[in-house]
Amino acid sequence: MDLVVGRVVKAHGVTGEVVVEIRTDDPDIRFAPGSSLRGRPSRGGPESRYVIESSREHSGRLLVRLDGITDRTAADALRGILFIVDSEQLPPIEDPEEFYDHQLEGLQVVTTTGAAVGSVDEVLHTAAGELLSVRTEKGEVLVPFVSAIVTSVSLADQTIEIDPPEGLLELG
Repeated sequence: MDLVVGRVVKAHGVTGEVVVEIRTDDPDIRFAPGSSLRGRPSRGGPESRYVIESSREHSGRLLVRLDGITDRTAADALRGILFIVDSEQLPPIEDPEEFYDHQLEGLQVVTTTGAAVGSVDEVLHTAAGELLSVRTEKGEVLVPFVSAIVTSVSLADQTIEIDPPEGLLELG
């Protein structure tokens, strides 16, 4: 299974660096010099292989230099590229309370009373914390991925149980 670990936002400067939106808990490993990542245009198209020459944090963003990208024009052409890895490359998680995003996507969400809510479309990482984007019959509901609301996750049963506060599951 392919997992997105970053997305090129834009070019930075004139020497070929790109700003990368991080979508991994391990940016120091994924974007380490010498690392190789697959890249895919966000709107589809053929994949390419990219080798990280260097990466550094700058004003809260990750700046990455890729082998062979030496000017702003070449860097700007990478805008929207998704950096992906294969899920088999991920190390196992030791903590039973921790999950990779792809493990949660597709799980069925039910309330503590047994009412079906929907299924997890994706895990959103925001400044305020993680949110589960749950697809329901009526639309999308965002559920904060916090222990006060998410009471249990069972990968074996493919379910997430939630105890939603009043109004959380109401749309619009």
